[in-house]
Amino acid sequence: MFAKELISNGVSPLMTSDTGLEALSLMEEFKVKHLPIVNNELLLGLISDDDIFTLNDPEAAIGNYTLSSQNPYVFDSQHLYDVIKEIAVQKLTLMPVVDKNMHYLGVVVLTDLIQQLAQMSAINQPGGVIVLEISEHDYSLGELAQIVESNDAKILSSYIYSVPNSTLLELTLKINKVNINGILQTLERYDYRIKTTIFANEDEEMDERFDSLMKYLNI
Repeated sequence: MFAKELISNGVSPLMTSDTGLEALSLMEEFKVKHLPIVNNELLLGLISDDDIFTLNDPEAAIGNYTLSSQNPYVFDSQHLYDVIKEIAVQKLTLMPVVDKNMHYLGVVVLTDLIQQLAQMSAINQPGGVIVLEISEHDYSLGELAQIVESNDAKILSSYIYSVPNSTLLELTLKINKVNINGILQTLERYDYRIKTTIFANEDEEMDERFDSLMKYLNI
């Protein structure tokens, strides 16, 4: 999935003639802390609520503000993972999307991005979760897939987290079976270190926590 497919239809950009007060009102309406500034289809920058509070003159036109962000954007052809990386690194609530000519196309909103990631990650699919701790040298997703499939199951999604200051990886596997005991036993026979497991009732709790997070982000 690419940035152009993630663009939200519910967020309008600002013009330089709009005031800080108008910007804050739109931020509250759209449940975000940032808004793009656009002039003749060109992206001029991204203003935050902190920028407005810092100037302490909400009646001033947006064009008079000093922007704290360095005009962040992604191209419409960039992958979902690029969007996630940029929005996380720059700690934004949305990311402007432009075409190759720098024409503004819209924004990707953080809450929409999380929902899309949840769908891709099979968070709402029934099944168990296994967290393994393995060395980088021993990591083989192919072998793990064979182990899981030998127990009449499939890997719905996987995540890798590199443990800081080590050569260890923390690998999270979402499995399409609720009863994962057979898989756990096979992993142990192959000397895999099982760090955490989440079964059916805990998996439902994860779904509830995700729903709670989405409600919180939409406050």
